[in-house]
Amino acid sequence: MKDLLHFGKPEVLGLDIGGANLKAATTSGRAIAEPFPLWRDPAGLTDRLKGLMARLKPFDSIAATMTGELADCYPTKAEGVSSIVASIESAANGAPLALWSTEGRFVSADAARAEPLQLAAANWLALAAWVGRLVPRGRTLLLDIGSTTTDLIPLRDGIPAARGRTDLGRLLARELVYTGVRRTPLCATASHVSLRGALVRPAAELFATTLDPLLLLGEIAEQPDDRDTADGRPATRLAAGERLARCLCCDQGELTADELQDLARQFVAAQVTELDQAIQTLADREGGEFEQVLVSGSGGFLGRKIAQSHPATHAARKIDLGQLVSPAVAASAPACAVAVLWSEQRCREERSTGLGAGNI
Repeated sequence: MKDLLHFGKPEVLGLDIGGANLKAATTSGRAIAEPFPLWRDPAGLTDRLKGLMARLKPFDSIAATMTGELADCYPTKAEGVSSIVASIESAANGAPLALWSTEGRFVSADAARAEPLQLAAANWLALAAWVGRLVPRGRTLLLDIGSTTTDLIPLRDGIPAARGRTDLGRLLARELVYTGVRRTPLCATASHVSLRGALVRPAAELFATTLDPLLLLGEIAEQPDDRDTADGRPATRLAAGERLARCLCCDQGELTADELQDLARQFVAAQVTELDQAIQTLADREGGEFEQVLVSGSGGFLGRKIAQSHPATHAARKIDLGQLVSPAVAASAPACAVAVLWSEQRCREERSTGLGAGNI
């Protein structure tokens, strides 16, 4: 952990503001990740951030990154960035603020307002720059599977070597795959599933998400108090079976237990196939098998299985971020990344000038 966190001064609070989740972490290892559907309540972001900041005091400054600008409550991504920056500033109440950009550097709030798109969806680069220190030599794949998306970032001698910088560029390069372990609609993962000797196209409705087959297969533990599901019912195996059955336009009672399990396996397999194909694209581009794989994100359990089985990664050295830091830090990794990167930059500035740093 000491290679990843920065203990001592200055203590920085990092924020990662997504469209569905808020993540916060400090350089000393305190961290929080919690759901916040930004598209439903963009005006409530400031108060939620104030609450997170109050729980993680004390800190000297704030570093932030975001992906929430893509939420469709904002007419454009530029307006989303500007609105999120304004919310952070309001919640910070005068604390020094640094914002991470897709150019791999921190900028001020004024610079962000002048060129807002440089902040859009930059959290992947912060994560890669932070964990890249674990793999200073060789060809490495960073496989970060979250609740909504998967980042596949090639590293060369610890330095991010991604071709894309924007969401669109990364989609085109297969470095961003819009699939995750909780929120992806099942109808977006498999075009057809096999049932009773026939191929069936799942209903194109938000009846179930990738959370549900993973619940049914025991890959994700039940959480009866969690109702952030497709139908608002609990994250339990019983409710997951009902949601999955609905994808085939039926009730759970119309399918046998074995059929439900088999359908769950098919949906997960379709998701894995999509990620396998993206990994192969990157392996071909990077010159063959990867020497190391860094697995992170809330879907790390799936990332480990994929890394173990894929021909381009099965022989690679496996590094699991979740085993190097606390579960809380692992769940808030991009927030921790910007906190550490900004704290280190401030330390360098203080050493070089002999003066206090903190303003960009």
